Amino acid sequence: MQFKSLFVNSTTTMSEAIKKLDAGGQRIVLVVDDNHRLLGTVTDGDVRRALIKHLPMSTSVEQMMCLTPKMAHPDWSKDLILSTMEKYQLIQLPIVDDQQRVIGLQTLHDLLKSRHRDNPVFLMAGGFGQRLQPLTQHCPKPLLKIGQKPILEIILERFIDAGFHRFYISTHYKHHMIEDYFLDGQRFGVDIKYIYESEPLGTAGALGLLPKDAINLPLLVMNADLLTHVNFESLLAFHNSHPAVATMCVRQYEHSVPYGVVQGQDHRIVSVVEKPTHHYFINAGIYLLSPPLVKSVLPGIHLDMPTLLGQQITAGQVVNMFPIHEYWLDIGRMEDFQLAQEEYAFA
Repeated sequence: MQFKSLFVNSTTTMSEAIKKLDAGGQRIVLVVDDNHRLLGTVTDGDVRRALIKHLPMSTSVEQMMCLTPKMAHPDWSKDLILSTMEKYQLIQLPIVDDQQRVIGLQTLHDLLKSRHRDNPVFLMAGGFGQRLQPLTQHCPKPLLKIGQKPILEIILERFIDAGFHRFYISTHYKHHMIEDYFLDGQRFGVDIKYIYESEPLGTAGALGLLPKDAINLPLLVMNADLLTHVNFESLLAFHNSHPAVATMCVRQYEHSVPYGVVQGQDHRIVSVVEKPTHHYFINAGIYLLSPPLVKSVLPGIHLDMPTLLGQQITAGQVVNMFPIHEYWLDIGRMEDFQLAQEEYAFA
């Protein structure tokens, strides 16, 4: 790992820091001075908190970084580093010399590289893909190729790389083609079972068809038409440290009004804002659901995920949101499919 590629200075903007985070793949950038002395750190968690506050992308890392990061010294053993990470719930630990100059970075991923994740993963692949006609006339959307591989295979491989091995795939439209391609998952080194919807049940209805006894850990649910570099380890860590019946991944979305917006009271103008930009969070189609929530969904009932989570919120249950800044593309329209062909290999 080239840890120096993670260096930024205190005037680096959040936008530039996000690019470093995504390119480096370590979920951290190191804020250093001209002599490489560690001034602070910015993690993907810091970025998510900044996004929740709707801080502008021009915000400097100095305004969002951790000023008192934990550090290790080069003579520390791996056991000491691991115990320090466990004590403070860290996934990275900068290594510094006596002058506090960064000389390395230890990550929990490297220490536990061979670890498997037993959380089941449910991939929703039953849609008709009508907006991608005529491509989906003879092929289900999850099997459309981006480059040399079907969309669903790219998704599956990202989960496998993150350590997941238990998969369920919901199917309906041309389900035999999906089942014949992936079979039982043996050639990928994982276990795949299929949940067939005899009629479409919505984005959450297929949960009711899952074998309830097998869902003993938080269930990762994802639409099978998404390309993303979301860090699933970070998502799991967030969900486990913020008790909730569900966690929804969200994306920041900006909408600019191309006119001056006038606010009035009766016949009087109170304010005029020229071409304002509004910030929203949109559903990213990735969820972590608690086992009791999954087991509460009855079989054969049409149900969409926003409805399910809305019911939980109305009932007083906690549903968290997890802002993602990593690459994300919903392949819902023909232009999205074409964009994926152009950019995914470079994302």
